Amino acid sequence: MAASLRSRLARLRVDLTPWRGSRDFRILLVAGSVFFLGGMVGYVALPYQLYQLTGSNFAVGAMGLVTIAPLVVFGLYGGALADHVQRRKLLVGTGIAQVVISALMVTNTLLAHPQVWLIYVCGALNAVASSLQRPSREALLPRVVKHEEIPAAVALSSLTSQIGQLAGPALGGVLVGSVGVTWAFSVELAGIVFATLLYARLGSYRSREHATAPSLRAIGGGIVYAFRRKDLLATYLVDMVGMFLAMPIVLFPAFATDVLKEPKLLGLLYSAEAIGAMCASLTSGWAKHVHHQGRAVVLATMGWGAAVGIAGLAPNIWFAIGFFALAGACDMVSVLFRSVIWNQTIPDEMRGRLAGIEMLGYSLGPLGGQARSGLVADLTTVRTAIVSGGVLCVAGVIATSAWLREFWRYDARTDEHAVRERELRAAG
Repeated sequence: MAASLRSRLARLRVDLTPWRGSRDFRILLVAGSVFFLGGMVGYVALPYQLYQLTGSNFAVGAMGLVTIAPLVVFGLYGGALADHVQRRKLLVGTGIAQVVISALMVTNTLLAHPQVWLIYVCGALNAVASSLQRPSREALLPRVVKHEEIPAAVALSSLTSQIGQLAGPALGGVLVGSVGVTWAFSVELAGIVFATLLYARLGSYRSREHATAPSLRAIGGGIVYAFRRKDLLATYLVDMVGMFLAMPIVLFPAFATDVLKEPKLLGLLYSAEAIGAMCASLTSGWAKHVHHQGRAVVLATMGWGAAVGIAGLAPNIWFAIGFFALAGACDMVSVLFRSVIWNQTIPDEMRGRLAGIEMLGYSLGPLGGQARSGLVADLTTVRTAIVSGGVLCVAGVIATSAWLREFWRYDARTDEHAVRERELRAAG
């Protein structure tokens, strides 16, 4: 009995096999973790500096408007580029560009009168560099680990990003409040420099011989491929439906202050989802035993919506924090299995372009969801906006999975794309 219990608990532990077995995975993981931690420090410092210089909430929000076009255009182009060039060189080149941009941000803080226009320019340029870089980073993951280790590699990558999501804003807040934005941007700069130096140590992963040169035609080919693969299309649509209909973050200030009467605990609402996601990552060892991964994505996204909806009914803030944490855990499970499907089934020569499309999906869904939540809250109430979003999310995911039935039936053991990639990796 005790041995059986120990065996079951062992299956929950996060699987460290990719970390032990792959030098380049360790480089990607450490570099990405440091890069993300520094980026989250800057994520706090940038809006703080903008607000201090302008006194305008609109000026802070306008940074989002400035970055949307670069995200769309260069996210797609960066994906096409990642399928043609050596990905290590693209990571290093964009990293150097980000070092220059970050150094400009630090220099601007040292001026007697920091320039607001320069902050927007740097924000737009950084969005360009990030959009060019991220598809290459994500497309490399399946090349540096074994095919069967991909679920564990995705879980480890997600875990480190969640640590950064928790620690980065906390560190940024302390730096901004105690020593100023110059130090916060300097920490971000140091993180980018360190990550770029690590990327330079990656092995050479050349594109396949039949890789397509970056062009509008190549980008269109990636979009056509995604739409023809109903299982891939479902991963994008299910996530976008979930995020668009049940993204509650923009309502947290009003929810904590006006509804729950606990403004001092607002920070815990922001942290709850990340804590839940981290708990899911730390107990993700079971994921490698799941083969119906599409089904897992559907159920997890429905769980996200249901948990958000119940949190909207909370009689007190601790109830809300608990269910927002549960929502974060469900979202992490959805992210895990969507990533596994992408990394185990997409051909290497298409992976960059599909990573670019994926980046757009998980960026635009939350942006639209925040606008939807704010509009519904203004027209009705904050509770109505949160609860209705959760209910609509569950209904929308059911409708989407019913429309794309292939996704519910997806089985990694028999899917033709997964089988082909598994055989290619075994032969290579």
